[in-house]
Amino acid sequence: MKRNTWQREAVREALDDTEGFISAQALHGALHQTGSPIGLATVYRALGDLAANGEADSLQSPDGEALYRACSTTGHHHHLICRNCGLTVEIAADEVEAWAKRVAADHGFTAAAHVVDVFGLCANCTKLLAAGEQPLA
Repeated sequence: MKRNTWQREAVREALDDTEGFISAQALHGALHQTGSPIGLATVYRALGDLAANGEADSLQSPDGEALYRACSTTGHHHHLICRNCGLTVEIAADEVEAWAKRVAADHGFTAAAHVVDVFGLCANCTKLLAAGEQPLA
């Protein structure tokens, strides 16, 4: 177990105070705006450790960037993520679990793992776009 340094605690607190997913660079910038001297490499390491310990969710954006958020659900789960505003909903997906196991077994794979994140537009952003308004990102 890694020791809990002030840097790791600062990253954890900043992540807890952030709504939705955030990149390491953006979190680093937010920490610096509060006067923290923490380095970018330290933010990356702390986020990776938090994700590995199940204290943070990690996903790859459609652009390929790693994004993180404080995890509110323990155990394996999936997300619905608004491409516009970043609203994130944790979901159970029993059908996905069964499908992943079946497809892996059909191809001779064992101990298969998967990540499923569904990107779309939330109801509010869809409503704003339908009304001809530009939703806030």
